[in-house]
Amino acid sequence: MKKKQRLVFRSILLVIIAVAVGYTLYSNVFNDKSGSVQKGDQAPDFELTDLQGNKVQLSDYKGKGVFLNFWGTWCKPCQREMPYMQKEYRNYKKQGVEILAVNVGESRVSVKNFADRFHLSFPIPLDGSREVTKAYGIGPIPTTFLVDKNGKVIEKTSESLSNETIKSFMEKIKP
Repeated sequence: MKKKQRLVFRSILLVIIAVAVGYTLYSNVFNDKSGSVQKGDQAPDFELTDLQGNKVQLSDYKGKGVFLNFWGTWCKPCQREMPYMQKEYRNYKKQGVEILAVNVGESRVSVKNFADRFHLSFPIPLDGSREVTKAYGIGPIPTTFLVDKNGKVIEKTSESLSNETIKSFMEKIKP
C-alpha cells in the first residue's frame, strides 16, 4: 500500500513540475514583450510596399496623425471595423490624419480582394515577412496604434473598434 501511495505522490509531483516548466517556457517564448511598442514610445520607422506598389514609410507621415492598424482578412473584428475606418478616413484625411492598415502576412491577391470588397481607399502596406509586425510586438489582431504628429505612440489597443471609438481616436491624433 505504501508503494502505491508513494507512486501516486511522485506522479503528482512530476505533473506539477512539468506544468511549472511548461508555463515558464510559454511565458518566456510567447509572451516576450521586449520588442513590444507601448504608449509613450517613439513609433519604430518602417518601409513597406502597399497594394498599388508604392513605398510606404512611417516617417514620411511626420506632421500628421497616424492611425496605424495591424490586421488580417480572416479576422472577424477586422472585417467589422474596416468600414468604420474607411468612413472616418474620408472625414479626417483633410484634417491631417492618415490611416496605415498594415496587413500581416497575407498574399497581395487576398488583400486586394478584401480592399475591393470593402471599398478601402487608405494605404494598405503589406508585411509579408512580418518584420514590422515583430518590431511592434504584435500579438492578437487587430492591434491599433495612435501615432501623433511627432511620431510618438499615444495609444495602443487590441480591441475591436466601434465607429465611435475610431472617430474619438481620430480626434486624439488630429494635428
